[in-house]
Amino acid sequence: MSSRRIEDLHPDLQPLARLFLERCTARQVDVLIVCTYRSNDEQASLYAQGRGTPGAIVTNAKPGQSKHNFTIGGRPAARAFDAVPLLHGKPAWEDPRDKDTDWRNDFGWRVMGEVAAELGLVWYGAPGSRFPEAPHFQLAE
Repeated sequence: MSSRRIEDLHPDLQPLARLFLERCTARQVDVLIVCTYRSNDEQASLYAQGRGTPGAIVTNAKPGQSKHNFTIGGRPAARAFDAVPLLHGKPAWEDPRDKDTDWRNDFGWRVMGEVAAELGLVWYGAPGSRFPEAPHFQLAE
Protein backbone atom coordinates (compact mmCIF):
# COMPACT_ATOMS: atom_id res chain seq x y z
CA MET A 1 0.00 0.00 0.00
CA SER A 2 1.24 3.47 -0.84
CA SER A 3 2.50 5.65 1.98
CA ARG A 4 0.79 8.82 3.17
CA ARG A 5 3.62 9.74 5.54
CA ILE A 6 5.31 13.10 5.10
CA GLU A 7 8.45 11.42 6.46
CA ASP A 8 8.52 9.30 3.27
CA LEU A 9 9.01 12.43 1.17
CA HIS A 10 12.37 13.76 -0.02
CA PRO A 11 14.06 15.85 2.71
CA ASP A 12 13.62 18.98 0.55
CA LEU A 13 9.89 18.30 0.12
CA GLN A 14 8.98 17.48 3.73
CA PRO A 15 8.98 21.10 5.01
CA LEU A 16 7.20 22.27 1.86
CA ALA A 17 4.47 19.65 2.32
CA ARG A 18 3.95 20.79 5.91
CA LEU A 19 3.78 24.44 4.81
CA PHE A 20 1.38 23.44 2.02
CA LEU A 21 -0.99 21.88 4.56
CA GLU A 22 -0.69 24.85 6.95
CA ARG A 23 -1.30 27.46 4.26
CA CYS A 24 -4.26 25.60 2.78
CA THR A 25 -5.82 25.26 6.23
CA ALA A 26 -5.27 28.99 6.85
CA ARG A 27 -7.30 29.61 3.68
CA GLN A 28 -10.17 27.42 4.85
CA VAL A 29 -9.22 24.34 2.80
CA ASP A 30 -8.57 21.14 4.70
CA VAL A 31 -6.34 18.77 2.71
CA LEU A 32 -5.69 15.05 2.90
CA ILE A 33 -2.39 13.73 1.56
CA VAL A 34 -3.36 10.44 -0.07
CA CYS A 35 0.03 9.31 -1.37
CA THR A 36 3.68 10.12 -0.80
CA TYR A 37 5.96 7.14 -1.54
CA ARG A 38 4.80 4.38 -3.89
CA SER A 39 6.75 1.18 -4.58
CA ASN A 40 7.63 0.09 -8.10
CA ASP A 41 5.12 -2.78 -7.80
CA GLU A 42 2.36 -0.32 -6.89
CA GLN A 43 3.44 1.90 -9.77
CA ALA A 44 3.26 -1.07 -12.15
CA SER A 45 -0.33 -1.74 -11.06
CA LEU A 46 -1.30 1.89 -11.63
CA TYR A 47 0.44 1.97 -15.00
CA ALA A 48 -1.43 -1.18 -16.09
CA GLN A 49 -4.77 0.44 -15.32
CA GLY A 50 -6.51 1.23 -18.60
CA ARG A 51 -3.78 -0.60 -20.52
CA GLY A 52 -4.72 -4.18 -19.74
CA THR A 53 -6.59 -3.98 -16.49
CA PRO A 54 -9.99 -2.29 -16.07
CA GLY A 55 -10.22 1.41 -15.39
CA ALA A 56 -9.10 4.71 -16.83
CA ILE A 57 -5.44 5.57 -17.44
CA VAL A 58 -4.27 7.45 -14.35
CA THR A 59 -0.53 7.72 -15.00
CA ASN A 60 1.97 7.76 -17.84
CA ALA A 61 4.85 6.87 -15.52
CA LYS A 62 6.19 3.33 -15.61
CA PRO A 63 7.77 1.82 -12.47
CA GLY A 64 10.84 3.83 -11.51
CA GLN A 65 9.77 6.85 -13.58
CA SER A 66 7.32 8.35 -11.11
CA LYS A 67 8.44 11.01 -8.65
CA HIS A 68 6.58 8.87 -6.07
CA ASN A 69 9.15 6.04 -6.56
CA PHE A 70 12.24 8.02 -5.57
CA THR A 71 14.53 6.68 -2.84
CA ILE A 72 17.75 7.73 -1.15
CA GLY A 73 19.95 4.92 0.10
CA GLY A 74 17.10 2.45 -0.34
CA ARG A 75 14.73 4.48 1.86
CA PRO A 76 11.57 6.24 0.61
CA ALA A 77 12.23 9.84 -0.47
CA ALA A 78 9.37 10.64 -2.84
CA ARG A 79 9.72 13.85 -4.78
CA ALA A 80 5.91 14.16 -5.09
CA PHE A 81 2.72 13.82 -3.11
CA ASP A 82 -0.91 13.44 -4.09
CA ALA A 83 -3.51 15.37 -2.12
CA VAL A 84 -7.23 16.10 -2.22
CA PRO A 85 -9.34 18.83 -0.62
CA LEU A 86 -11.79 17.74 2.05
CA LEU A 87 -15.41 18.82 2.24
CA HIS A 88 -17.11 18.06 5.57
CA GLY A 89 -14.20 15.71 6.36
CA LYS A 90 -14.51 13.67 3.17
CA PRO A 91 -12.36 13.78 0.00
CA ALA A 92 -13.95 16.09 -2.57
CA TRP A 93 -12.54 14.98 -5.90
CA GLU A 94 -15.32 17.07 -7.48
CA ASP A 95 -17.07 19.66 -5.32
CA PRO A 96 -20.78 18.76 -5.35
CA ARG A 97 -21.66 22.44 -4.84
CA ASP A 98 -20.08 23.22 -8.20
CA LYS A 99 -22.46 23.22 -11.16
CA ASP A 100 -19.96 22.00 -13.76
CA THR A 101 -17.58 19.07 -14.04
CA ASP A 102 -14.40 21.15 -14.37
CA TRP A 103 -12.60 20.59 -11.07
CA ARG A 104 -10.26 23.53 -11.80
CA ASN A 105 -13.15 25.86 -10.89
CA ASP A 106 -13.57 24.22 -7.48
CA PHE A 107 -12.51 26.33 -4.50
CA GLY A 108 -10.37 23.65 -2.84
CA TRP A 109 -8.35 22.77 -5.92
CA ARG A 110 -7.90 26.43 -6.81
CA VAL A 111 -6.51 27.25 -3.35
CA MET A 112 -4.25 24.20 -3.39
CA GLY A 113 -2.85 25.25 -6.77
CA GLU A 114 -2.22 28.80 -5.57
CA VAL A 115 -0.41 27.58 -2.45
CA ALA A 116 1.68 25.14 -4.50
CA ALA A 117 2.75 27.97 -6.82
CA GLU A 118 3.71 30.15 -3.85
CA LEU A 119 5.92 27.35 -2.53
CA GLY A 120 7.54 26.67 -5.91
CA LEU A 121 5.90 23.27 -6.31
CA VAL A 122 4.79 21.93 -9.67
CA TRP A 123 1.05 21.22 -9.75
CA TYR A 124 -0.17 18.89 -12.48
CA GLY A 125 -3.64 20.42 -12.22
CA ALA A 126 -2.39 23.79 -13.45
CA PRO A 127 -3.67 25.06 -16.80
CA GLY A 128 -1.47 23.74 -19.59
CA SER A 129 -0.32 20.62 -17.75
CA ARG A 130 0.59 17.98 -20.31
CA PHE A 131 -1.14 15.25 -18.30
CA PRO A 132 -3.77 16.90 -16.07
CA GLU A 133 -3.60 15.18 -12.69
CA ALA A 134 -5.14 17.46 -10.08
CA PRO A 135 -3.94 15.60 -6.97
CA HIS A 136 -0.24 15.58 -8.01
CA PHE A 137 2.23 18.08 -6.52
CA GLN A 138 6.01 17.71 -6.89
CA LEU A 139 9.35 19.40 -6.41
CA ALA A 140 10.45 21.51 -9.35
CA GLU A 141 13.39 20.06 -11.29
